[in-house]
Amino acid sequence: MSGNEISGHAGELAVHVARAHGVETMFTLSGAHVFPMYDGAVKAAEAGDTMRLLDVRHEQTAAFAAEATGKLTRVPGLAVLTAGPGVTNGVSTLAQATFNGSPMVVVGGRAPNNQWGKGALQEIDHVPIVESVTKYARTIPTADDVAEGMHEAFTAARSSHRGPAYVDVGMDEFFNAGTGTVPALAPERTAPDAGAVDHVASLIAQAERPVLILGTDVWADGAEDAALRLVEGVKIPTITNGMGRGIVPGGHPMLMTKARGAALKGADLVVVVGTPLDFRLGYGVFGGDEDGNGTARVVHVADSPDQVSGHADLAASVSGDLSAVLDGLLAGIDRAGPRDWSGWTGDLQQTVQAAVERDNALLHAEADPIHPARIYGELVPRLAEDAVVIGDGGDFVSFAGKFVEPQRPGCWLDPGPYGCLGAGLGAAIAARIARPSSQVVLLLGDGAAGFSLMDVDTLVRHNLPVVMVMGNNSAWGLEKGPMQMLYGYDVAADLAERTQYHEVVKALGGAGEVVTDPGRIGEALDRGFAANAPYLINVITDVNAPYPRNTFGI
Repeated sequence: MSGNEISGHAGELAVHVARAHGVETMFTLSGAHVFPMYDGAVKAAEAGDTMRLLDVRHEQTAAFAAEATGKLTRVPGLAVLTAGPGVTNGVSTLAQATFNGSPMVVVGGRAPNNQWGKGALQEIDHVPIVESVTKYARTIPTADDVAEGMHEAFTAARSSHRGPAYVDVGMDEFFNAGTGTVPALAPERTAPDAGAVDHVASLIAQAERPVLILGTDVWADGAEDAALRLVEGVKIPTITNGMGRGIVPGGHPMLMTKARGAALKGADLVVVVGTPLDFRLGYGVFGGDEDGNGTARVVHVADSPDQVSGHADLAASVSGDLSAVLDGLLAGIDRAGPRDWSGWTGDLQQTVQAAVERDNALLHAEADPIHPARIYGELVPRLAEDAVVIGDGGDFVSFAGKFVEPQRPGCWLDPGPYGCLGAGLGAAIAARIARPSSQVVLLLGDGAAGFSLMDVDTLVRHNLPVVMVMGNNSAWGLEKGPMQMLYGYDVAADLAERTQYHEVVKALGGAGEVVTDPGRIGEALDRGFAANAPYLINVITDVNAPYPRNTFGI
């Protein structure tokens, strides 16, 4: 590791390395085990190299904010968590980041080395707990090892396939002085196999009804421009999911997300780029009849070999730098000569238009209680092109996936396939910092809000205005409907009716209101966007209007 030699206590060394990797904010909840990190941030600021300290009310929020920062900025987010419960409170986020391929580093406190085994406060070996949900997990033994260990963690987090890394340092060593090196970064890109790219290009060129699916890793790998070049260059019908949303702007003639069912049922070739073939994509089986006859051929494109599906029956696969893959496909398809997908594309565009017309009735529904879709009928026209939309909930956020089509990439955050509730406040904090001039909208289910609403206090203390829109159906809607379908009854699925969550936000220093009339949703949103404060619009919705899903995640 070459670079500039540095010295100081271990916290200073850690902050120097984090800054060298582009980190600007440290998300944390105060704990003595990690005080040296705070002192490192203070000393960095005194030297003119600012590391923002942002303290929260629950460690899960710090970790979720770091994960969202990694997603939004494509620079690893940093969470600093004190020993014991501080670290274990961040484990769900590490798991989510692993599923999402989110670059982040968690630095944990640790009981002192010189007292280890005697029963010091919060003495627990964290590494065995977190190593199954991280790319890299290590206890750094001495202050002199901190710079190298931190560099290894950040390098692992930001390298394909991206994900979370974890390090901790014994409390005594964290306070000790040491020396190290601030690394010179040399990002590596793995070139894809040219023959594999050409083979996939030939499969696409020969297909009669191809569909392209763009997922989160297209954004994470910085390949969004290459993806749009491919879509527009060959005019291939495209579906987006996760942070792939917005790569093809909402309303684009090649965006077929609203015709997803017809596209995946009728395709003869499905090319999946940058997302796993998991339950969201039928485990990689598309089209065909119940016996599997006539199923589409499937191509899987990933940023690293270990992300290529091992369970799906693939016609081809390729891995490596996704921009190089996508530009290679464009060139290869062009070399293959003329193709005519206009009939297939036209059919899907008609399906999209029919879906838009069907959706229009729901988006303008006058139902009492309010249909959740009506909220999106009012919200979507008010969203700016660069608005960051965050989902934290079940059925209510599923409607968002149906109705919100981002206009730009990097503007959509959801928990991903791990399905972890409670990520929303942390993501909102991260989004407001990463995109200070953009609208930030947090979509909350009333159940999900219970996991993290206290961190509105964090938004208030740090002057981070966010518009929060709640679909409040007084239930765990994602469970209530399926239980009724299975058993004819439901239990453990109801919450207190019409809870005044906006009053909680007011008590914490924010603002908000309750809405029970669909005709008042729009004006409430306008007040929220104008408030320049954390503002919760608590919309009372119909519990009997569940999202019409076709999978329960199994």
